[in-house]
Amino acid sequence: MNHQRTHTIKKSFECLYCGKGFITNSHLIRHQRNHTGEKPFECPDCGKCFSQNSNLMIHQRTHTGEKLFECPDCGKSFSENSSLVIHQRTHTGEKPFECPECGKCFSHNSFLLIHQNIHTGEKLYECPDCGKDFNTRASLLNHVLIHTGETI
Repeated sequence: MNHQRTHTIKKSFECLYCGKGFITNSHLIRHQRNHTGEKPFECPDCGKCFSQNSNLMIHQRTHTGEKLFECPDCGKSFSENSSLVIHQRTHTGEKPFECPECGKCFSHNSFLLIHQNIHTGEKLYECPDCGKDFNTRASLLNHVLIHTGETI
């Protein structure tokens, strides 16, 4: 199916939990597992369960060591294509995730989300020893080293 058509085709299958519409019943079923927590795909090696078979297949590469995605620039291999895409930004310098507050750019969306805590003042990381709060995990880890007397 052409991707553009997914935006115009009638979505006849509606999620009972959130009302989101889907083109096929199989897409609806896969989506509803997010609401129900159902994880019918179990890894035969470690027993970890997944809501989608594709996620199980990716996970199984952690047991086999299989790395199908190779960087054409340096030859480093990855078990997931998304990891290769992120890695390739180290060669190109691409930083597609821009902070709307200050304009600083990041190579990973997760780095942007962590950065945005600086602007919101939200401190999600608490020291288990003294209760002091930090806006990044790295800041907390540096602080915890003070309690242990270690240095980086």
